[in-house]
Amino acid sequence: MDERPVVLNELAQGLRTPAQGVGWFEAMAGDGQVEVLNLLTMYCLQARAVTEDGPESIRRAGIRPTHTPAVLVVRGRLPEQLAKIVGLPPDERVKSFRLLVALLAVADERRRALYCAGGCSHDWHHLEPQSGSTGRVEVSS
Repeated sequence: MDERPVVLNELAQGLRTPAQGVGWFEAMAGDGQVEVLNLLTMYCLQARAVTEDGPESIRRAGIRPTHTPAVLVVRGRLPEQLAKIVGLPPDERVKSFRLLVALLAVADERRRALYCAGGCSHDWHHLEPQSGSTGRVEVSS
């Protein structure tokens, strides 16, 4: 079974700590990291992320607004910018991962409030917290 969708949704929902997520991501080989960034991009778009989610995502990710992924996420034409983020050099991947998890969290919170408030059948909205993890995703540098 592929654990990646579960882990990514747990991170976005604050059911795993940011440190756990970064450690999990850093332990992957380069190709695996790119696959995870691609999955996150797809999840962000499915959750209806918009460019206006960028500033809050940057804040939550704990990266500087001048970091390359942050500059891209607020530029407009989000699908194109997300593809550019996935294609950034390896030294930008952890920042990109943190930003995309935060973007998914912002978009999914809105999606839950607008479309799932009365309950839903999305499996990823019914995950259980991991031990030692509470709260929203907030990453600090």
